[in-house]
Amino acid sequence: MEVGIVHNRQDGVCVTIDCPKVDENIHRLKMHIEKFDSRIKGSCNGELCFVEIGDVYYFDAVDNRTFLYTKTECVEVTYRLYELEEMLADKDFIRISKSQIVNIQKMKSLVPQINRTILVTMDNEECLCISRRYVKSMKERLGI
Repeated sequence: MEVGIVHNRQDGVCVTIDCPKVDENIHRLKMHIEKFDSRIKGSCNGELCFVEIGDVYYFDAVDNRTFLYTKTECVEVTYRLYELEEMLADKDFIRISKSQIVNIQKMKSLVPQINRTILVTMDNEECLCISRRYVKSMKERLGI
C-alpha cells in the first residue's frame, strides 16, 4: 500500500510512504511530514515574524489577544484560539483550558492534582494547568 503526501507544492516536494499497511505509526509519520516547515505569522516588537509550528510550546489568550510561546520568545498572533484549534487539529496540539492550547511534543511531565486538574511541566520548565473540562480529551489523546 502506498500513502501519498504532497508537501509544499511551490517547491514541488512530494513524499511517498510505501508500506504494507497503514497503522497508527504511519499516520503519525504522515502528520510529522505534513507539519514540517509549517509556520505561523505573528508580531514581535512591532515587526512581522514567522515561527515554526514545531517550535511553539503553547498558545495563550489574554485580554482578547492571543500569544504563542517558544522556548525564548513571546509572539502575538492574530488568530483566536478556536481558529488555532481548527488549524492545528491534525498536529500535536490540544486545548488544555479555556485560554490555552499546548504542543504535546513539548510536554515534559504530567502531575495529577487533588482538584482533578493536571499540572503540566513543559520542556522549558514552565508549568501549565489542564483544567478539569479538558483532562479527559488529553488522556485520550495521550493514550493514558
